Amino acid sequence: MEINDITSKIIGCAIEVHKSLGPGLLESAYEECLAYELIKAGISIKRQLPTPIVYKEVKLECGYRIDILAEDLVLIELKVVDEFNPVHEAQILTYLKFSNKSVGLLINFNVTVLKNGIRRFRL
Repeated sequence: MEINDITSKIIGCAIEVHKSLGPGLLESAYEECLAYELIKAGISIKRQLPTPIVYKEVKLECGYRIDILAEDLVLIELKVVDEFNPVHEAQILTYLKFSNKSVGLLINFNVTVLKNGIRRFRL
């Protein structure tokens, strides 16, 4: 499956979850429901994937976790915030760098229309 096909399916699944649940829940609820939809759509996922930070020759196991990794290619970072701010963008870019992935989706479920809460990143 092409990367654009995967991201399109992920966005479709996220929209399905948001249509059903709306804004206002905890991030963990959206993660659980999105994982269900992704698996149902035939997308393989890993959840809460540990991501070590590498500083020079030191590998730091600091408890950072990728919310969802789809098809071992697309990193999905979920948020429930009033609006994205630069630290959210920095976080997903850092996760992409340390996980050696090139495409990530930052999804904020705390919006009235989900398309306004989705940003795609590419390294």
